[in-house]
Amino acid sequence: MSHLDYEINKELGECYLFMGELEKAEDYYKKAASSNGIHPDPYLGLATIAIQRGELVTALALYNKAHSIDATDKTFAGIGLVKMETGEKDVAFDMFAQALAKNPENMVALYSIIRLGHELERLAEIVPLLENYLSIDPGKSEVRYSLAGCMVCLDRKDDAHNQLTLLLESDPDFAAARELLEQLHL
Repeated sequence: MSHLDYEINKELGECYLFMGELEKAEDYYKKAASSNGIHPDPYLGLATIAIQRGELVTALALYNKAHSIDATDKTFAGIGLVKMETGEKDVAFDMFAQALAKNPENMVALYSIIRLGHELERLAEIVPLLENYLSIDPGKSEVRYSLAGCMVCLDRKDDAHNQLTLLLESDPDFAAARELLEQLHL
């Protein structure tokens, strides 16, 4: 099978996955994977399908296969998701941190590590990750709000105040940020 066949099958797999037609997506991803085993993308697609079906063992094997071909932010985040679901939260946290080291804008990893940071009481470790993201995309209100929340929990109220003030300057209708800022002044 040619590289063009691989690309077509991969693209069709992505389209069907996006439309929620898992069987068709799976067929095209399998064709893409069998045509050229040096690309991680078909395995990532198949892992996504396995996750949607609740097949965590299969998903982990597929993420690991993709990871062995090319360790990307997506493979780290995928492995992290499975580890989080199976209760291996510290491993998941580390996987999400590695995903963000490769791509600070991986939102799956970012939102997952925020959740785990609170659960595992590892907020101090996620503050630099959130700050790094905001250095790239300073207008992302939800991330800035999460950063401010972490700072409140870490008793860094002045830093939290500064983050909330910045957030409300760019997004004055962000009600939760306004409420948190008011709580800081109580």
